[in-house]
Amino acid sequence: MLKFAEKLLISLNYIYKFDRTNTPTHSLLSHHTNNPPRLLLADLEMAVNSVRVAAAQMTSINDLASNFATCSRLVKEAASAGAKMICFPESFAFIGAQDGESLKIAQPLDGPMMQQYCSLARESSIWLSLGGFQEKGPDEQHLFNTHVVIDDNGKIKSTYKKIHLFDVDIAGERSYKESNITEAGNNIVSVDSPVGRLGLTVCYDLRFPELYQQLRFQHEAQVLLVPAAFTVATGQAHWEILLRARAIETQCYVIAAAQTGKHNDKRQSYGETLIIDPWGTVVGRLTDRLSTGITVADIDFSLLDSIRTRMPIARHRKPIEFWKSASL
Repeated sequence: MLKFAEKLLISLNYIYKFDRTNTPTHSLLSHHTNNPPRLLLADLEMAVNSVRVAAAQMTSINDLASNFATCSRLVKEAASAGAKMICFPESFAFIGAQDGESLKIAQPLDGPMMQQYCSLARESSIWLSLGGFQEKGPDEQHLFNTHVVIDDNGKIKSTYKKIHLFDVDIAGERSYKESNITEAGNNIVSVDSPVGRLGLTVCYDLRFPELYQQLRFQHEAQVLLVPAAFTVATGQAHWEILLRARAIETQCYVIAAAQTGKHNDKRQSYGETLIIDPWGTVVGRLTDRLSTGITVADIDFSLLDSIRTRMPIARHRKPIEFWKSASL
């Protein structure tokens, strides 16, 4: 697709300069009269240097089949919109209503649940970011909270096990102890994709900027993925602020697919799925924070490169050795 767009751009540049009689051929390119060739060529240049992504928002429940049906519908919407990848929120496949339910449904990555999603990616010819899959853990009492990336051939390209576990007391809500049933990961993960080099994280990781610094400056990430199921209280206070901060300080796109609404009598999520550009501007947002659906945006590599070139923080930042030796 990229090669075709490049060839088309070159051809139209040639047509703009000369026709067979060696005269400008503005009329061949556009019906606009206000410098139409430049407008058209600028649009084509953006098309060559950008790729469309989608981010989902949903309310998962304790029903694997129902959640898969929702994901399938959203995948079809994303593919129809021209997206090369769709990102789903944490716990996309299942959110339990009772303690211990997630452990009971946990499966290995080669189990039937993940194979369903691999087939979905292959049939729809689209990449999937599945953040927060209940992967069977090291023993019967623990699982991994695993972010899985699947390519458009239905192959698992990369996995990341959530490093920072949500053991938190939320005033006015409840206490959370993710570590009771979840084994933390210890690897930083990035992977190449059609929408750029991806940095994989999950939810509570968002509060630890050093992970995102590593993804940008050591792993050369261009797009940071933050699938999440933020609580209502923390979402209202911090969700968008933290996401925009991560985008600005790393000069990366941030795609944050969110759980939303009431999952059961004990749990509800804030919502607000967002796509944010490297300048910190929100470029994708659902009109309704509590609805199920997708938002789409274009990853513009020219914008990303321009921001990084004009403000070269990668060159200006100090190595860890500097701070170890700096006077306090």
